[in-house]
Amino acid sequence: MATSSPVSASIAATELRPWGAFTILEEGRGYKIKRIEVKPGHRLSLQMHHHRSEHWIVLSGTARVLCDGQELTLYNNQSTYVPQCTQHRLENPGVIPLVLIEVQNGDYLGEDDIVRFQDDYNRQPNSSAAS
Repeated sequence: MATSSPVSASIAATELRPWGAFTILEEGRGYKIKRIEVKPGHRLSLQMHHHRSEHWIVLSGTARVLCDGQELTLYNNQSTYVPQCTQHRLENPGVIPLVLIEVQNGDYLGEDDIVRFQDDYNRQPNSSAAS
């Protein structure tokens, strides 16, 4: 009896970014699950999303999170919630890669649902490139 594991056609390869990389692990109606890796000393843009909220769960490393003006530090097996339409930023202040799982929920989960307020890599304020 052959065993095979079903793979969704919506799963993408790893996409590289200046701050690290992300991989879409699973995607369905109203949700998307990503594995995100942030290089030591790097951070994503200060941003918000109109159509989705996000849950972040740290797998390894240290995450500095700015969410709605509040800063917190998360370690292995800790998590936080980023509500829809809330300014937020993810940073790796550590010396090893930060690895986390991001669960997105919303009615639209496209990579173009991003408004950038500040970006270390000089990307456009409203860009289709992810985080």
